[in-house]
Amino acid sequence: MPGGQAGNVLYHQRHPLDSFFAPRNVAMIGATDTAGSIGRTVLWNLISSPFGGTVFPVNFKHHSVLGIKAYHKVKDIPEKLDLAIIATPAQGVPELMRECVEVGIKNAIIISSGFKDRGEEGVRLEKQILEEARRGKMRLVGPNSLGVMCPPSGLNATCARHTAQPGNVAFISQSAAVTSTVLDWSLSENVGFSAVVAVGSMLDVGWGELISYFGSDQQTKSIVVYMETLNDVRSFLSAAREVSLNKPLIVLKAGTQNGRHSALSHTGTLTGRDDVFEAAFRRCGVLRVNRISELFDLAEVLAKQPRPRGRRLTIITNTGAAGILATDALTALKGELAPLPESIIQQLNESLPTHWSKSNPIDIMGDASPQRYAKALEIALKNPESDGAMVILAAHPESAPNETAEALKEVVKNIRVPVLASWMGRSDAVEGTASLNRFGIPTFPYPDTAARMFCHMWRYNENLHNLYETPVAIPDTIKDEVAGRAEVEAIIAAARKDNRTTLSEIESKHILEAYHIPTIPAQLAVTLEEALQCADGISYPVSIMAHIRGNIRSAEYCGEKNNLLDERALRTAYLDIAESISNQIGKENFLGVTVQPSTFWEGIELIIGSSVDPQFGPILMFGSGGKLVESYNDRAITLPPLNTTLARRMVERTRIFGALANNKICGGVDLEELERLLVRFSRLVVEQRWIKEIDINPVLASPEGLVALHARMVLHDPSVAEENLPQLAIRPYPTHYLEQWFAKDKTSVIIRPIRPEDEPLVVKYHETLSERSVYFRYLHMLSLNQRIEHDRLTKICFIDYDREIALVIDYEDPETKEHQILGIGRLSKVYGTNEAEFAILISDNQQGRGYGKELLLRLIQIGRDEKLDKIIGYIHPENMDMQRVCERVGFKRRYSMEEGLIEVWIAL
Repeated sequence: MPGGQAGNVLYHQRHPLDSFFAPRNVAMIGATDTAGSIGRTVLWNLISSPFGGTVFPVNFKHHSVLGIKAYHKVKDIPEKLDLAIIATPAQGVPELMRECVEVGIKNAIIISSGFKDRGEEGVRLEKQILEEARRGKMRLVGPNSLGVMCPPSGLNATCARHTAQPGNVAFISQSAAVTSTVLDWSLSENVGFSAVVAVGSMLDVGWGELISYFGSDQQTKSIVVYMETLNDVRSFLSAAREVSLNKPLIVLKAGTQNGRHSALSHTGTLTGRDDVFEAAFRRCGVLRVNRISELFDLAEVLAKQPRPRGRRLTIITNTGAAGILATDALTALKGELAPLPESIIQQLNESLPTHWSKSNPIDIMGDASPQRYAKALEIALKNPESDGAMVILAAHPESAPNETAEALKEVVKNIRVPVLASWMGRSDAVEGTASLNRFGIPTFPYPDTAARMFCHMWRYNENLHNLYETPVAIPDTIKDEVAGRAEVEAIIAAARKDNRTTLSEIESKHILEAYHIPTIPAQLAVTLEEALQCADGISYPVSIMAHIRGNIRSAEYCGEKNNLLDERALRTAYLDIAESISNQIGKENFLGVTVQPSTFWEGIELIIGSSVDPQFGPILMFGSGGKLVESYNDRAITLPPLNTTLARRMVERTRIFGALANNKICGGVDLEELERLLVRFSRLVVEQRWIKEIDINPVLASPEGLVALHARMVLHDPSVAEENLPQLAIRPYPTHYLEQWFAKDKTSVIIRPIRPEDEPLVVKYHETLSERSVYFRYLHMLSLNQRIEHDRLTKICFIDYDREIALVIDYEDPETKEHQILGIGRLSKVYGTNEAEFAILISDNQQGRGYGKELLLRLIQIGRDEKLDKIIGYIHPENMDMQRVCERVGFKRRYSMEEGLIEVWIAL
């Protein structure tokens, strides 16, 4: 199959959300002449904004509104309508929606309020509205929305008092009041927008769709969000993960207080709502801020400046006090002052007065001229140890803010690191600040604000780098995807049959062992005599833990005794535990003890656990463990699934990491093995959805290895139906698409979804492709160096399985055991539709063996599994082999005059 395969996406279709931002004809339902009313404000904003469309007022009483002909009903309007705006009392909105559906309107903005915020009657009205929208395949913004604004097109479909200036920031807000405030502020601060959307109650269109929409909008350079609640978690995270790679996504999340939810495990009690939001934002590359002003400051900075490679900043100032303020703000957020190499100091000595600071911050004295500023910055930007620069100019009798700004203009051309400025003193600095902004240097009135912006920048860049650092493949994750699953499912099924929600220590450890998590085996002893027999079999010293009925942690009732050296100590410990638990929670709840060997080697006690968050589903926790786990409060939270890179980042966020990484403490711990253990634990949480909470506490980490000393697992209540089990916030690796297959020549391969660990294999795969194959696949030439750049392979290997599936043909050499990718087939959803585009490319030396056809058949089946309507592709006219394969499996084809390519498609 020379050259292999279908080409890139060339699919052109109007997006379902386009009519919100560029409508041709708009029906304004509820338009009125009444001064101060919402209906009058929206109508006036529409007719006074130059969006290029026609506005049709709808008022069932009057024949004209604001001098414009009005219609009693939507169906009376003679033109085809793109958008309806509804600003009427809530009770009548369902009927108005029905009329809009009947005339074929596909988009509506509901500004009306008084729905679910008013109780059960409002909830009923919302249900009716949504039913009508679904019936007519209509998309809704609102209700309780301020409206939609698109300054570049001139559209103002809001009830706001002002129209924003055009710009390149998309602002999505859940609060009408915050939206109005920001619009007012933007005019005084000269901030422009590509779009403003007040989402209101988000009955239909929500965060995920809007983020994806602006992610592909060429006018939008960054997206800022004011968020109060997050409903469709998976949609938001999926969109954010994709968009944040290319555009800054900055979120101000209101309601940050930590909330405790009822939990049966340490993990549950140690996590709060804001912890999980922070983990979710970090996982998808979102930059979170805590001030409204920072939303737009950061949007401006990230749009204008390159991202810093690290956290080291060079500060140039004409006053020591301002330099100290900037340094304090920098270091408070874990930024660092860049060191000045001797060569840089020498150059500064030659250009600056004798008494300059000789260190960073570079104090160039109060009488600094524009030329001195320019020369100092020029030298500072040559410093390879610096990741960014900040220039501070404080008001001084001899300072020249305007001239200094102009002098910096030439210096900042073609810069490789970000440069920020703080021109202090508003009255004297206005013109200079305007000049700096004009040629791309963001300015701030206070140096500590500029320092905080730099810290946000490096954190954002570091987070993206950490997210997409290529993880290490774990050998047992390809062939051993279902190892132990049957045993685990049998244990869980037996517990559920007994109507139990708490697994015993022994059951919990069996499950851990099935997922290759080492444990110290435990034996159940119902009586003292059985405990003595178990101890004799194990040999002393031993530890015992109470086996208690119900969902109770035995440690809370003195239910553990460790390092029992002989029979006498065991008898005493057993009787103490039995008495303590009987007195506190009843004799009937004491069911014996588990007996296991005690450990004497030195080690660090850790905790690994999982619990269920009401919004984000299963979450993972790692931190300092042992009896004082809740006192230490040292933990990191993340979302499953994990790979080795994400596991390492999780560990690094804890205070205990310093001890784990220090070889002088307990001889050092194998951090790579800890990463692999966390990945296997993540797989357990992902695959065993009936498990509600897990505590492994402690996990003993030492040079001898990692071992789980105690484990406890809690199941979901038997009354919970399987379809109602919590969903993962991030779709996990789709193991059900992994299967062994034999080629025509009986070669055995594994066909499976791609994973981030495959990046090195994908590099080698690209080395097997001819120029002809590359051209047929991408429809233009790409050199090998371009194809194997890490940033490009990130988008190929680190995929969101909700948005696309890429299947690789994985061949293992039977002699060397090395793996090789022989081909890749990809199915990518076409944004804004329920269709997907396919692409397939087989290594040149593997073509003609049936791999291409097999991949295509599997992609078709995936499309059906994912409930797509159609699969499409575009093929070069000379690629006859791919055209024949498509025809044989049922694709239709035609020549596209517009693209000069063969278009193929199959309905599903």
